[in-house]
Amino acid sequence: MTVGAAPPRPGTPCWASLMVHDLAGSQEFYRSLFGWEFEEGPRQLGLYVRALHEGRPVAGVGEIAADLQRPSAWLPYIATANADATTAMIRDCGGTLAVGPLDAQQVGRLAIAADVCGGAFGVWEGRTYHGAPFQETPGAPAWTELITPETSLVSKFYSMVFGYEAVPTPALPQGTDHLTLRLGGRSVAGIAGVGSDLPHDRGPHWMTYFSVRDLDRDAVRVGELGGRLLKEPHDTPFGVVAAVEDPEGAPFALVDPSRRRPAEG
Repeated sequence: MTVGAAPPRPGTPCWASLMVHDLAGSQEFYRSLFGWEFEEGPRQLGLYVRALHEGRPVAGVGEIAADLQRPSAWLPYIATANADATTAMIRDCGGTLAVGPLDAQQVGRLAIAADVCGGAFGVWEGRTYHGAPFQETPGAPAWTELITPETSLVSKFYSMVFGYEAVPTPALPQGTDHLTLRLGGRSVAGIAGVGSDLPHDRGPHWMTYFSVRDLDRDAVRVGELGGRLLKEPHDTPFGVVAAVEDPEGAPFALVDPSRRRPAEG
């Protein structure tokens, strides 16, 4: 998260955090894949490190308590000006609260919640750390997308809590159950309704997309480092994308935005 930067607009995804069982092993995997370096971070939720790419914080990695058996997963944090008010709204709209709100040293205030369908996400009220904006910089998170059975119910939840405008994604074929969440006219996240294709061992979850320079190489590299390729590199309106998972089974995606398909017409 960035020191001294202007606070992001509330509702903007501002941080990506990974919870794992083997912190050292995960650091080695992501260091080898993205070239990340690591520094110690706040420890309100246990051992936690910030990932740096070319000296800039881009993500966080924390260790799951040994007595917890939950799966490893990437979690997006969404910016808020008031974590307490946002978590109250989450409850009022049918979501659930798992952690917080609580202070993360002096840098901010956080909470971890789940939407009405069970998809987990974080809430971040920055003080001295305001987050790392998602961007198409290689080695950094570029996009986040909720994978869920269908979009209609859960999109209403996020729109009420964060003020999003949920619109059909125009670049996809008509009838595709995919929505883009917009904030002040800018696209900030997506929701993909996948029906029965939702992984039964994971349920609804957010997928973090990391921008890379050489997707074909990096997709192969994931397997060499102990991860797994879930879906071969394929063309999308947003760039060439590959779905992968790390050695602990946390799913994420690689995207090369420079290979975006030209708009038709």
